[in-house]
Amino acid sequence: MNAFYDVIVVGAGHAGCEAAFAAARSGAGVLLLTQNLDHIAQMSCNPAIGGIAKGQLVREIDAMGGAQGMVTDAAAIQFRMLNRGKGPAVRSPRSQCDKVVYQRGMKYLLEQTPGIDIIQSEAVDILIGEKGEVRGVATQFEPCIHCRALVISSGTFLNGKLHFGMKNFPGGRAGDANSSLLSSALAKLGLRLGRLKTGTPPRILAKTLDFSQMGRQESENEPEEFSFWRKELRPALPQASRRQMPCFTVYSTRETADIVRANLNQAPLYQGVIEGIGARYCPSFEDKVVRFAHHEKHLLYLEPEGADTGEYYINGISTSLPPEVQKKMISSIPGMEHAVISRYAYAIEYDFLFPDQIERSLMVKKVPGLFTAGQINGTSGYEEAAGQGLLAGMNAARFAGGKTPVEVSRDSSYLGVMIDDLVTKDIVEPYRLFTSRAEYRLHLRQDNANLRLCELAHEWGILPEDKYRDFVFFRDTLERMREEAQTQRLKGKTLFESFKEYNGVPPEPPPESTASFKEKTHYLARRQLFIEAHYDGYLQREARVIDRMSHLENWKIPPDFDYSELKTLCNESRQKLEKVRPTTLAQASRIDGVTPAELALLQIYLKRRGENRA
Repeated sequence: MNAFYDVIVVGAGHAGCEAAFAAARSGAGVLLLTQNLDHIAQMSCNPAIGGIAKGQLVREIDAMGGAQGMVTDAAAIQFRMLNRGKGPAVRSPRSQCDKVVYQRGMKYLLEQTPGIDIIQSEAVDILIGEKGEVRGVATQFEPCIHCRALVISSGTFLNGKLHFGMKNFPGGRAGDANSSLLSSALAKLGLRLGRLKTGTPPRILAKTLDFSQMGRQESENEPEEFSFWRKELRPALPQASRRQMPCFTVYSTRETADIVRANLNQAPLYQGVIEGIGARYCPSFEDKVVRFAHHEKHLLYLEPEGADTGEYYINGISTSLPPEVQKKMISSIPGMEHAVISRYAYAIEYDFLFPDQIERSLMVKKVPGLFTAGQINGTSGYEEAAGQGLLAGMNAARFAGGKTPVEVSRDSSYLGVMIDDLVTKDIVEPYRLFTSRAEYRLHLRQDNANLRLCELAHEWGILPEDKYRDFVFFRDTLERMREEAQTQRLKGKTLFESFKEYNGVPPEPPPESTASFKEKTHYLARRQLFIEAHYDGYLQREARVIDRMSHLENWKIPPDFDYSELKTLCNESRQKLEKVRPTTLAQASRIDGVTPAELALLQIYLKRRGENRA
């Protein structure tokens, strides 16, 4: 271990891994600190990657050279394209993963990546210079490791507390200690911390289940993959398997709900023991029973945790009720009458940083050189964490190298939507991406992430040259096909116009898994052309809206702008503008409570001051 690094990353979950990769691809010397080397990229909750909006984000991470999509492909044991029966604009990829293979694959990549040192140690303090800037960290073993930039990606570990009924224990997750000293270090910097809550369901053993009473959900016959690039990881992982495993569906019963109602006095969420706020979109089973009392049953998914384990994850029954109550709940479900619970469910509450204190680059406003990513910023989900990690790691490396950190726009990616929401909106519950959060959903599809982001990533220095060459081959192939389709005519109309009839799917089967990279690239380019033809008029209309909004994005607001000079602003708007401190007029327009009239006043004032548009 060196005494100095360009970038130190604290925490090796999904955010920390991508942060380390992005910083190293940017040319920085990186130290990754984690409490347990065997828990790198741990799938603490469901063993799956992707889903609605989340799948789009994973494709974006992949387009910028990130690792999550590639590791998912190596660990996949089931793939499904959600909404395949609908138009291509709403389709989202999702993979069940062998969580052990995923974890080992990410660890292997980190160990093989030049410029990254990985140390098992706990960060206990943040070292600050005379001007308030980051200077390094102290660990349980080292009083000082210097750095120019620091990324905190602590997940649920900051003052984490596990709840099993009315009993609770300190912990970052089941089996791992929490991090209270790092939480105190952030508070000492004058940062506002809040409290959030999330949970996980029980795991059960397959040999104790009767699957004949459940619905069976197979993998797709010809699975697609998340990663666009050539597959260099899978051959390096002997345990990676192309074996496809089914999921199962089953409904809870009225008896299950009655058991929950009879034991609400043992639910910490309903007895005031849990202070943190949980997510509305992913409620505990107790919440489902109480809030949706008119539903006698609830759909549950049984998801395999790996090809070499008999454990199943029960998606849809997260709970913090005591173990003895969990046993009764599980045994009331068809096919689970004799189920053995291998791991009990629990709730966890933890500290987070109110994200109005960070910039769109993910740097903390008060502390130059300090970046945060993942659940510390109030988000939920592996994919949201990984996306933030990539951006924070890249910008930490840029800051360390004396370059200006970059921002990702809402019209370029779901990553940009998420970051803008975090720093602009009030976060009062764990944030999760939905397609409904993006105003340009037709443009931000899962199939065109490389077209949207590869050029930018290469410009920023985080997309390697070999991958960029593969992208250029795809882009040139698509441009050639597009030009031919728009010039050749058939029965009085161009080929491009005739493609609109095919709902975005070429009239030919997808490539076999044995197809070469060149053959797959030609197919993907052809499919892209059919999708563009299908949505042609709508995409043109959306492009005009994006162009109009980019006018406001180009109006930059100085970081030291004094909103008290605008006497015509109402107090609520002034307070919110001072709290968020938007960097552009477009961001200011998305702050709740700032009216179009006040936005126009702000624009006029900036113009009179002579502030130049970017």
